[in-house]
Amino acid sequence: MTERPEKPHRPLPPASSPASGPLEPSSDEAVHPGSLNDPTEPGISPAPLPGPSGTAGVGTPAGVTRAGMVWAAVVTALVLLVLLIIFILQNQTPARIVFLGLDGTVPLGMALFIAAVAGGILVAVAGAARIIQLRVKTRRLQSRQHPS
Repeated sequence: MTERPEKPHRPLPPASSPASGPLEPSSDEAVHPGSLNDPTEPGISPAPLPGPSGTAGVGTPAGVTRAGMVWAAVVTALVLLVLLIIFILQNQTPARIVFLGLDGTVPLGMALFIAAVAGGILVAVAGAARIIQLRVKTRRLQSRQHPS
């Protein structure tokens, strides 16, 4: 295997904001051949600035996007759904359920699934109640600080 020689590390020039004017060297930043601010040096180009969507220019790896997060969530949900279906299909043993005077038999996998959903609903209701409680408290504190 042939090793390529490493290029010497060069420090990046100070970043300029759009308010500071065009990206041209000032009088105290002379253009030296072979320096980073030499536009004639082949093979060296400044790193692309992020665009309005938060992604870098063409040819650079994009950051995390909403579409990517949604895609990952959908794939994760589908994998969990497939695992849930397999669990329910493998646990078809009838289970006798007695609840508040109701009596019946349900496949074990389905009974466990219903119990998990019921538990999730209870957690969601408790969480929603706490969120509402905190919002009311925040509004009261804000109205005391800024009476109108």
